Amino acid sequence: MFGWFNCTDVDQFADRAVAELAGRVPPSALETPAKKTAERLYRTNDMIFTRAESFARASRPNFYQRAHLGNRVKWALKEAGYPEDFVDALTFELVKVVTLAGRARPR
Repeated sequence: MFGWFNCTDVDQFADRAVAELAGRVPPSALETPAKKTAERLYRTNDMIFTRAESFARASRPNFYQRAHLGNRVKWALKEAGYPEDFVDALTFELVKVVTLAGRARPR
């Protein structure tokens, strides 16, 4: 039962995802719209969501762990200086990807 609240793997995944995003597309890059920045952001998001799917299939996080993931990512992005709309959209999509991939049946 206590394993239900264990978020060690979730915390590690969240920290890696935020660090990867901050390293590839810093908050200052979002201030000036440019085609190159948009392409880099698209590739980075695609990579993060692909890793999120793999993580969800391997660890199958429960409801509490998915909520913890969303909260940790959201606050880490806010503290890093990303715009509020961007933070909300990315967090929502990340939790949605993890939820759907975690519910998929193993192949």
